[in-house]
Amino acid sequence: MKLYDFPFSPNSRKVRAVAYELGIALDHVRVDLLEGGSRTPAFLALNPNGRVPVLEDGDLVLWESTAIIRYLAAGTALAPTERRAAAEVDRWIAWQLAHLHPAMRKVAFERIVKPLTRQGPPDQAQIAAGTAEFDTLTAILDRELAGKAYVAGALTVADFALAAHYSLAEPCGLDVARHREVDAWLARVCSRDSMKRALTDARAR
Repeated sequence: MKLYDFPFSPNSRKVRAVAYELGIALDHVRVDLLEGGSRTPAFLALNPNGRVPVLEDGDLVLWESTAIIRYLAAGTALAPTERRAAAEVDRWIAWQLAHLHPAMRKVAFERIVKPLTRQGPPDQAQIAAGTAEFDTLTAILDRELAGKAYVAGALTVADFALAAHYSLAEPCGLDVARHREVDAWLARVCSRDSMKRALTDARAR
């Protein structure tokens, strides 16, 4: 299997972490987002949305990181099939996509993307809005994690989907530490060898 990705991207991080957790060997093809690598004709032929990651497995070309981690984890403990456990996984992946990602993206764009791509000074209003949303959302997750090691009880793809984004909180200047349950959960996930490898890959961008 071949993975086209940009290791710093949180969506790429979660796919790498799941693959590492499951011991799935992937051939990595770097798509440099900062140099327009996702907008080349060759890459757009793989994913017309111009986004990473993309998984190639034989004649299957699969984009959207959630679809990819579900494909990789199918039939494993990371993707439970029992009805309630599966619903919890779906709930938190949907929450990450619909709520957490948009809030964090506002801040990441202003504090990380703009400086790297020389798009001008950060918009403090956007940072303030994204930070407020992040704090509200993280308080929700904090309450839900009380008494649980992982978001769906046992470790699942949902934890990697969330942790990949939360691992960007510190570079974005967002505070996780004051949310004690989230802070402990994030440390737990990020202490796994799989997540450590994905984060090392991201730092080596």
